[in-house]
Amino acid sequence: MQVHAPSERNRRLARLLAAANRNERLKALWYVQQMTAQRLGMSDHSWVHLQIVLNSALRIFRLLRRAGVPSSMETDYVMKAADAEVVIAGGCLLHDLGMSIHRVDHEAFSLFLAADLLDDLLADVYDEPQRTIVASEILHAIIGHRKGGRPLTLEAGVVRVADALDMEHGRSRVSLETHLPNIHSLSAAAIDEVRIVPGEQRTIRVEVEMNNSAGVFQVDDLLGTKLRGSGLEDHIEVLARIDAEHEKRLLTVYEI
Repeated sequence: MQVHAPSERNRRLARLLAAANRNERLKALWYVQQMTAQRLGMSDHSWVHLQIVLNSALRIFRLLRRAGVPSSMETDYVMKAADAEVVIAGGCLLHDLGMSIHRVDHEAFSLFLAADLLDDLLADVYDEPQRTIVASEILHAIIGHRKGGRPLTLEAGVVRVADALDMEHGRSRVSLETHLPNIHSLSAAAIDEVRIVPGEQRTIRVEVEMNNSAGVFQVDDLLGTKLRGSGLEDHIEVLARIDAEHEKRLLTVYEI
């Protein structure tokens, strides 16, 4: 059970990832949160989900940085983009810990579980007071990913959106919340691929390839809900395409 992401010479990020990979208590919580997901008939919430979210979040943040969009760590604390990546990574790795207790209100439960771990995870990364600042911003990113969350930082918005991008076929958290075939399961099966690329009208484009127009529900209900209110609406465009020829063509492109 190892989490990997490109640190790109960010030593602080590399140290956080190393600390997470050697923390047996954290890994135990990852295991239990996945067990809760299995009991509920939901899809993967293990460290695999966290790694996908982490890599998507870093991709989004680095595209924003390339376009000159500053992080909240830079504007609010005169810290660096490298510190923002630590906040984003911490939020991604810890955001679903509350699933080890219950799905309901898991975002709030994640806060106190993460708070108990952050001193150890950040011990080799920061001294005080920076350690407390970074830990607080990680906790904000965690609570901001809930459905009614209101991220107040760029970093929290990135975590919120990245969480929703883990929706390719067989991955979506919406797909198996009921065992009965319905719009949730059908829509999840319709997503073939999700790509994060430089945008044309906005900084970033999320391209979603669908094999069936039922995937529009997945894009709008999961991704659209997380994007709206994230603070990144002006920076991210979403383009969902369907190229299938085996169904009545109700639409070919859906945009957010």
